[in-house]
Parts: sequence; structure tokens; C-alpha cells
Amino acid sequence: MAALAKAGEVRRERAELKHQLKLGTITLADLVARADSDDVVGKMKVLAVLESLPGVGKVKARRTMDEVGIADTRRMRGLGDQQRLALFSAFPGDPR
Repeated sequence: MAALAKAGEVRRERAELKHQLKLGTITLADLVARADSDDVVGKMKVLAVLESLPGVGKVKARRTMDEVGIADTRRMRGLGDQQRLALFSAFPGDPR
């Protein structure tokens, strides 16, 4: 029962983070910076995060990941330094 409650809480946290990303209250750079220390962010899929960016849909997110060389199943914590830099340059509206 406790595991179900914890899983529900984690889903709510991820949904809230994606909502904040869509509104622009947090940035892609903020999430990437938190990925190594925060389990909730670290276990989010990169594709889901990119789709949550304002003005980015499923097609653009998938196309960008293909161009950068990120697998569809990659999670935020698993991004390498070069992949992170490529994402920042692909979405230049982000401050970093």
C-alpha cells in the first residue's frame, strides 16, 4: 500500500514539473541541473520533458532527439555532457 502511495506521489510531482515547464516557470536548464541530484527529475524521460516545452510538440521533440542522437528511452539522468549541450543549442530560448 505504501509503494502505491509513493508511486502516485512521484507521478504527481512529475506532472507538476511538466506543467511548470509548459508555463515557463522552470527551464530545461533547471531540470537538467536537478537531474543528477533529484530522483524524480532524473527518472523522467527526455522525450516527455521536451514535449512539455512551450511550442514543442511530439514531432519536433522526436526529430530533435534523432538529430542529437538521444534514444527515445533515455532518461534525464542518463544524458551525457555533449547531449545536454546539444539540447541547449537546439532550444536557444533557454538561458543556458
